[in-house]
Order: sequence, then C-alpha cells, then structure tokens
Amino acid sequence: MFRKVLSVILAFALTTASVVTVGAAGEELVSAPAAVLMEASTGKILYEKNPHDKRPCASITKVMTLLLIFEAMDSGRLKPDDTITASEHAASMGGSDIWLEPGESMTADDMIKATVVASANDAAVALAEHLSGSEDTFVSQMNDRAAQLGMQDTTFKNCNGLDEEGHITSAYDVALMSRELIKHEKIFDYTSVWLDNLRGGKTQIVNTNKLLKTYKGITGLKTGTTDDAGCCISATATRGKLSLIGVVLGAATGKQRFADAAALLDYGFSNFAIKELTVPDDLPQTLPVEGGMQKEAPLSCQITANAVINKASDDEAHYEISLPEALQAPVEEGEKVGTVLCKIGADEQSFDVLSKEEIPQATFGKVFGFVMDAMLKM
Repeated sequence: MFRKVLSVILAFALTTASVVTVGAAGEELVSAPAAVLMEASTGKILYEKNPHDKRPCASITKVMTLLLIFEAMDSGRLKPDDTITASEHAASMGGSDIWLEPGESMTADDMIKATVVASANDAAVALAEHLSGSEDTFVSQMNDRAAQLGMQDTTFKNCNGLDEEGHITSAYDVALMSRELIKHEKIFDYTSVWLDNLRGGKTQIVNTNKLLKTYKGITGLKTGTTDDAGCCISATATRGKLSLIGVVLGAATGKQRFADAAALLDYGFSNFAIKELTVPDDLPQTLPVEGGMQKEAPLSCQITANAVINKASDDEAHYEISLPEALQAPVEEGEKVGTVLCKIGADEQSFDVLSKEEIPQATFGKVFGFVMDAMLKM
C-alpha cells in the first residue's frame, strides 16, 4: 500500500506541447487542406489541421514501403548488394520512374536510392515483389503494419501511391509512419542525396524534395504528387535536440507544398524545445524490507524520456514519487515497487521504480544457515 508521496518541484519552465487547433492562427499557418506537425522523439502533435481527413497521399505511400524495406534489412532478409530484377508488372508503372525494362537488374541499394531520391514507382514495385513475391502480398503487409502503428485512417491499395480507388490515408497517419521510418537512421543516407546517378552514370536522378536546398536542418523525407492527391510532403528536420515531422497533404502547387512545410517547421522550431527528463534527486536509493534476509532493498528508476517544452511558457514540471514506507519480503529482482510521475501542464508521464535485488523472506532455516556460514568464516 502506497502511503508516502514525495513531491519535487523543479524550477524550469516547461509546458505540454499542446495541439494548436484550426482557428484563426491555424488557418494562417498553412494553406493546404490537411497538415500535421509532430515532434519526432515523443510523438507529440504541435499543430494540426484536419488531421484525420482521409485523402490520397501520392508517393508519400512510399514511406510505408520504405519502412518495410528497412525492417527487412534489419532482419537480414534484404542486403544492399542483393540483386533486384524488374518484372513486367514493375516495369509497367507510370508516373515517376527510372524506366526499368522487364528483366533489368539493379542492386537493392540502387533500387532504394531510386525509390527515395527519384520517387521511382517501378523501383518501389520491384523491391516489393522481391521481398514478398508479389505487390499484392507486400501491400497486405503494408496494411498490417499500418494497423500495428495505429493508422486508423489508412488503406493501402498499392506500394507506390499511384491514384487508385480506396487508396487513402491522413496527415496524422503519415506522421505516424514517418516517425517510425526515421527510427532507421540509415534512411537519411538516401533522403539527404540531392543529385546522383544509376546505371553506371547513364541515368541521373535528382531529389524531388526541394527543401534540401533551401531549409536549414532538413533531413528528408518524401514528396508526392498526383491528380487526386495534389501536392504532398512529409518533411523532417532537426535543429539541436528538436526533430520535427511536418506533413502537408493536398497543396495546390509544388511551390505551396514546400512553403507550407517550411511554415510548419518554422513554427515548431520557433515555439518548442526538448527537455530531457532525469531521475529526481529526491528519489530514495533504498527502501526498508520487513521480514527479509536484508534490511533494505536498493532501488532503480530508468528515465530516458523527453518532454516537449513551450519556449514562451512559465509552467513548471512536478515530480511525484510514490513509494511504500517499507517492502514486505520476499522481493523479486526487477519487481515494481513504486512510480515516479512527471506532470508537465496537463501532460503526465509515469516511470516505474524497481527493486535492484532479490530479497528472500527470512525463515528459521535461512537465518540459521546464514549464522552458521558467518561463524565458519570467523
């Protein structure tokens, strides 16, 4: 039973990264019909405009395609030097492509480069077929992964984003899958490429993300344009400890898409910062143990989380340490014995306090054996 609550008020200005709802200020920030700004490490939404409107997203679809590709690389199912051969189906894709011929082969590394930098629809399908046998099977896996990530607004019908009835997502869902993809930091080796070539220099590719040349701290991620989707982007950028994901769907022009994305990122960098949470100084190192072979149990608490703070706020963070006055033996190693609750504005994060050691219950036999061992060592 918890009977002791210690409150520690830390004197630094923090606040919840509260959502900016669509209103007077919201309408002025972006012109596109749907947008989301997310802080990457915490997943906090810093701005939203029609975040759950279900819309086509063009080649932003490839964020999920690339997520499955990088997960396959992590598991060893795909290696950068693997040979990928284009099928007739892959070579038949229209829109942005690298003009693959049926039977043409490239390394997985070059296919990924083409998918990311040139937004190549044919390369994306070739990779999908190589991993799953068919595009349909790969798309089913995309939808399964979307469900795992909580992407409730999303249905994928293909792996490259070409317009297709029922192929939809939302700005919020795009932010979710973008956040998951950039956990694979290798993706930035591709998204940061401005100009490169394939086929031994015969095919030149240029990055579709023009923010690479104009925005400080830009790291990626993916653009997309089709008749149904309009101009879309999931833009990622980092300055200092703050990493942002700005999603714009349905912009009228490419120029407006980049302007909206820059406005989202500017808003985030101007108003928010990251604070690394640490274990409170007042957290006890041990707790008494009743009826145990040891009188005290050493404690541990791992706090590695971040908090998004509003630069203009004077809100304070409050830590509440909840622990019993004593533990009752037996106590297991790693057993949860309490919590540390961090409150920042209306936001709360809870962390477990654990016993670092096993403390057996004291019995006559154990006590007798302990005494005998001690006497023998005298």
